[in-house]
Amino acid sequence: MFVLVEMVDTVRIPPWQFERKLNDSIAEELNKKLANKVVYNVGLCICLFDITKLEDAYVFPGDGASHTKVHFRYVVFHPFLDEILIGKIKGCSPEGVHVSLGFFDDILIPPESLQQPAKFDDTEQVWVWEYETEEGAHDLYMDTGEEIRFRVVDESFVDTSPTGPSSAEATSSSEELPKKEAPYTLVGSISEPGLGLLSWWTSS
Repeated sequence: MFVLVEMVDTVRIPPWQFERKLNDSIAEELNKKLANKVVYNVGLCICLFDITKLEDAYVFPGDGASHTKVHFRYVVFHPFLDEILIGKIKGCSPEGVHVSLGFFDDILIPPESLQQPAKFDDTEQVWVWEYETEEGAHDLYMDTGEEIRFRVVDESFVDTSPTGPSSAEATSSSEELPKKEAPYTLVGSISEPGLGLLSWWTSS
């Protein structure tokens, strides 16, 4: 679920931080820049793990700050495909079941990846697994707040860096705002025995 990623960046330290230890100032600046941010095709950055190398610091004309090239390792949330995770149901919609891990919310389990047969209850706004038994079908509800075990089957990165307006957008109405996309999303599945709400399966 969490991986260590080696990164390189040039860190700017303002003059009023020169009295502090360089490593402490650099660690603070790196966490300010990266913590809780998604790096494209890397994952969600959590916190600095360690600094492996500091190159020479430079002070450029007209800027009293020091600029140091830093080699470091960062803790990143990037689960591998087919990894089993446990989260909580954030909500349900016709698009599927939305799951949260507490620190990461952009997880969707689409309808075709639910335990089958499944149906969406428009009144309760929840997905229901129609579990077949010898006594007939039992409706098992996927209520908000319930813990759910799922398998990661796909991931998607979207480059959300700002871009200049195109000519088509310039002529369109300013009231039409583009839909905000999540920079990193996971797709899950619970269509296997043992997956789904923890309350569905009893441990022997």
